[in-house]
Amino acid sequence: MFLALQIVGGFLGLLIGGDLLVRGASAIAVRLGMSPLVVGVVIVGFGTSVPELVTCVRAALGGASGIAVGNIVGSNIANILLILGAAALMRPFAASRHAVLRDGSIVIASALMFAAAAWTGTMGRVTGAVFVVLLIAYLVYTVRSDRKAAASYDDVPAVEGTSLLMAIVAIVVGLILVLLGAEYLVNGAVVTARLFHVSEEVIGLTMVAVGTSLPELATSVVAAIRKHPEIALGNVLGSNVYNAVGIMGITALVKPVPVSDTLRTVDIPLMVAISVLLVVMVATGRRVSRWEGAMLLALYGVYIGLQTQAA
Repeated sequence: MFLALQIVGGFLGLLIGGDLLVRGASAIAVRLGMSPLVVGVVIVGFGTSVPELVTCVRAALGGASGIAVGNIVGSNIANILLILGAAALMRPFAASRHAVLRDGSIVIASALMFAAAAWTGTMGRVTGAVFVVLLIAYLVYTVRSDRKAAASYDDVPAVEGTSLLMAIVAIVVGLILVLLGAEYLVNGAVVTARLFHVSEEVIGLTMVAVGTSLPELATSVVAAIRKHPEIALGNVLGSNVYNAVGIMGITALVKPVPVSDTLRTVDIPLMVAISVLLVVMVATGRRVSRWEGAMLLALYGVYIGLQTQAA
């Protein structure tokens, strides 16, 4: 019973804390006059990726490298199949050419770099440093290239009337909840894996990945319903780039992380293929329809089913 409460408490901490982080960061972004796409990719994408960051670093320091790498790969797969699928099922949305050509290609490139680094067997500190530098360059490029497209204050949902002080408080409280939630979730996941003789990679790819992706799910679905497709899509695109190069980079800098053969040969190539599928889907039709959303959700169901059988 205590183990179940620990895992549920970790999920709730990540969900509530991630939501507060997103709202606070979005409010600050509005004050700076950023466009919806930049808010989605840079601010919201970063805010919703904090649970993955904290969870991966905590797992790596605790010696659970399988959960650390599995969480990143599983989160990126869940972002595309589960989150964009659910958002499109709620409300079909179009995507701008700008988002596809720029951020979509960067998502594929980051996934390929992640796969190449993982193929060596260990994500070392040199790789981590390179990834962090690339992430900083990506953020600078994104903000500068989109500066002229900055939207009005009303273009970003759910932050109207939020003062700067309240935004900062939301970020601080959100970060505390995320830290506590990650602690409980990782501890509970490790104990569960050992109790049922399930590999850390499977736990990271499924339970932990879905748990840390809840903020992205909530944000993208709400953005789609409120007719802000660029925030919904930008959230997923930004989160996947953060996960692949940012979170993996910081985690590897803190402590080098070994990558299992299963992750290198099965799950990471699958992550790359799904990233390509997303960009091709959006680039050809310029929109994600309901039937495409249902297809993405069905694919995620198959993926989880296969992971459960492998456990």
